[in-house]
Amino acid sequence: MDFLFPIRKIIHVDMDAFYASVEQHDNPALRGKAIAVGGGHRGVVSAASYEARKFGVRSAMPSKTAKERCPHLIFVPPRFARYKEISRKIREIFHEYTDLVEPLSLDEAYLDVTENKKGIESANDIAREIRQKIFDETGLTASAGISINKFLAKVASDINKPNGQKTIHPDKIEGFLEELPVEKFYGVGKVTANKMFTLGIFKGKDLKKKSLQELVTLFGKSGSYYYNVVRGNHNSEVKPHRIQKSVAVERTFFEDLFDEQQINEKLESLSTELHQRLQKNNILGRALTLKIKYKDFSLFTRSITKEDYFTSDAEFFNISKKLWELRPFDKPVRLLGLSLSHLNTEEKKQVSVQLKIPFEEFENKPLRNFH
Repeated sequence: MDFLFPIRKIIHVDMDAFYASVEQHDNPALRGKAIAVGGGHRGVVSAASYEARKFGVRSAMPSKTAKERCPHLIFVPPRFARYKEISRKIREIFHEYTDLVEPLSLDEAYLDVTENKKGIESANDIAREIRQKIFDETGLTASAGISINKFLAKVASDINKPNGQKTIHPDKIEGFLEELPVEKFYGVGKVTANKMFTLGIFKGKDLKKKSLQELVTLFGKSGSYYYNVVRGNHNSEVKPHRIQKSVAVERTFFEDLFDEQQINEKLESLSTELHQRLQKNNILGRALTLKIKYKDFSLFTRSITKEDYFTSDAEFFNISKKLWELRPFDKPVRLLGLSLSHLNTEEKKQVSVQLKIPFEEFENKPLRNFH
């Protein structure tokens, strides 16, 4: 298989049920029990333990729904200062191996170990060492994916969760992607997956049959992304000091919305999701933007900028409703989005490296002292 981009050694490390695992680690009475971080009366779940997930409890789910699915669910208030403290320890471990670390949130990050500080040839060995060190120093388990680019590493890290790792070797990428269900492709959400199903696209091999022009026609700018990633081509470098200028959430609806109550429900859901994402990444912002895409694909955006930071999902919801009232048209809506900018993130110099070094495949194995 020929690749259009440089072959790197990329690891994606993802902590296992991070918030819930921290609570279970710090409070032995919660171990082995179904717990939800956040929630409570009229709230939403921020994170769920694996014991709770077996009952269908998921993040961003209303507490009432979670309790109906899992009557013995235990709600635990979030402790973001504690999660951030442990996240710092984990990142210190990453930097023992490479300075090319790109955090995505408190509980996951990309590492470029094409060249690494310890001179270890196998990226698999590095991932295994990192996971072991995380466990030894925090008592928490992590999963990892290893491959030639960020897209493949991200997909791989989910395969042997929890407490496992998976390598997608360059020689096996083509076969792996052809058999991968499209809903497992990073960047393909539920709405897009359903659209692909209606087009007879169920696996990578089906997606691969579509030409670049067909995919662009069907999915807009995302079509080019789908065309490349299904062929293993993804050239995004690990950016250790990525400057985050905005945080956004949006939903494309399978059926266009027109009813005011439906719009309010979607705005409330988006407000909750945006607030959770900001909390998870310890980010604040002052400018909220509402994005509306109508049935005819016309686009409308309107923003409000405050002197102080937004602090709650209720505030996002109230402001988003005011922005909605400023819309120019009463037409069916196919997409709604909320984004926050003017963030409290600091600008740092970006560093990147591109090298070619061969991979060494390593089968997934359990780590010593893991339970």
